[in-house]
Amino acid sequence: MLIMPHMRISDAAGLLGVSDDTVRRYVDAGRLKPGPDGPGPRTVDSASVASLLVELHPRDEAPVHQSARNRFPGIVTRVERDGVMALVEIQAGPHRVVSLLSREAADELGLEPGVPAAATVKATNVVIDTEGYR
Repeated sequence: MLIMPHMRISDAAGLLGVSDDTVRRYVDAGRLKPGPDGPGPRTVDSASVASLLVELHPRDEAPVHQSARNRFPGIVTRVERDGVMALVEIQAGPHRVVSLLSREAADELGLEPGVPAAATVKATNVVIDTEGYR
């Protein structure tokens, strides 16, 4: 297994969903540990990035009433309906989730751009709900 003790600032920014400048400010403020000084791009400690991710996005401790645990709350950014099916796109933080579901389900959920929703991923299926959105 390859262990990366340090990562480039741009990679950390992508994981955290912030700009490179914000990552530099996190380092200056002590929220992230800097990587070693030396030639090449500036880096940050990978473990400190992981800790900050957990701090910024704590696990939802609310009771879960379904077996799927990979839930991505976000906002609907696109809905394309045809006769039977609907394509729904949700932006969940830095993640874009696209699901194909029945048009009837999309209509019943009232899915339109701007509607808060969550994508729940289990195996190869994505379940979208609007109840319990935080």
